[in-house]
Amino acid sequence: MTKTNLIATTEICTYHEVEYTFISSLNEAGLVELTVVDKTTYIPESDLQKLEKMIRLHNELEINVAGIEAITHLLERVEHMQEEMRKLKNRLRN
Repeated sequence: MTKTNLIATTEICTYHEVEYTFISSLNEAGLVELTVVDKTTYIPESDLQKLEKMIRLHNELEINVAGIEAITHLLERVEHMQEEMRKLKNRLRN
C-alpha cells in the first residue's frame, strides 16, 4: 500500500476533533485498519468514509465503541440480506 492511499490519523483527529485513543479503540475492536509507516499511524483512504460514520455516531449520538461495534455488525447483516434479496429477485425474473 502506497503512502498516497493513506491518511494520517493525526490529521483525522485534528479535523474531526477526536482523540487518537478513540480511533485506536476502533482498531482494537476490528472496526478500522491502522497502518504504521515511519512511526506515524495511518488509515487507508478506503476506510475513511466508514471511520467518519463511526466518528459521527460517537460525537453526535454519544455512542461508545461497543455500541458502534454492534451497530456496524447489524448494518453489515442488513446489507448482506439486501444483497441476497436482490440476487433472489434476479433469479425469479429469469
